[in-house]
Amino acid sequence: MAKKSDFLPGTLDMLILKTLSLGSQHGYGIAQHIRQTSDSALTVEEGSLYPALQRLLVQGFVKAEWRQSETNRRARYYSLTPAGRKQYGIEVSQFEQLVAAIGRVLQTA
Repeated sequence: MAKKSDFLPGTLDMLILKTLSLGSQHGYGIAQHIRQTSDSALTVEEGSLYPALQRLLVQGFVKAEWRQSETNRRARYYSLTPAGRKQYGIEVSQFEQLVAAIGRVLQTA
């Protein structure tokens, strides 16, 4: 199971941006989505998730607002900004280039 230390640099931000591209979500929901869609291969701990969300807020890629959760608890919901949507596209492109380059190295004899 991959932990934060196992992620390539920037991968966590990309996964958060992807999750938020599907709609606004609170932190726990973001972590659950990543875990569930990766068939539990990726686990995002609170100690990694919330600093990443704060960094994305400061960079202007996400915005946040306090709302009631499904369980009637006060939760901070995050959503993607237009700049965040653009950044997600950039990060996916860079990640695909990295994966392709690694693939080429692995194919050499």
